[in-house]
Amino acid sequence: MISRSRNPNLVVALFMVVILVILSLILHVMGQPPWCVCGLKFMTLDAWGSESSQNFIDPYTISHVLHGILFFALLSLVFSTLTIRKKLLISFLLEIGWELLENTPLIINRYRSATASLGYTGDTILNSVSDVLFMLVGFWLAARLPWKWTLAILVLSEFLMLLVYRDNLTLNILMLITPIDAVREWQMAR
Repeated sequence: MISRSRNPNLVVALFMVVILVILSLILHVMGQPPWCVCGLKFMTLDAWGSESSQNFIDPYTISHVLHGILFFALLSLVFSTLTIRKKLLISFLLEIGWELLENTPLIINRYRSATASLGYTGDTILNSVSDVLFMLVGFWLAARLPWKWTLAILVLSEFLMLLVYRDNLTLNILMLITPIDAVREWQMAR
């Protein structure tokens, strides 16, 4: 007799793969390239160069790990009765939504006009998919580690990004919502 029971983790994983394929197709239709025009590269450490947001890993990868940590924390605070699987799916779909929004002319032009990312052209498909995967890493860390450790990761990451790149998740959000000329000038003086 064939078992009809399903492994819920496998179902969730397959759902995520299908959604990542759909994300890739939508980004392709939106005109985003599959990978950097400079060639297929694994990583760049230049936050302000033309290869940022174009490869599998860039300096902003850490921001997406922090997305996962923050999504887990917020969902745990606001919807404490949700299962970990439901929190994961909501976080995943939120990140997919951000990746789509981030690659619209609205956000691309906002980055160019309000932040120090003057040459931003959006993410490649490779970078968008990796951003989602790194959000999952952050979610996994937050689900596994004591909250004090994840808070330490968040604070340390924000501080190091600020120190090394003059940018971090906090400034990124601030500059998208309420641009401050003094911050932009400070960032551009790197």
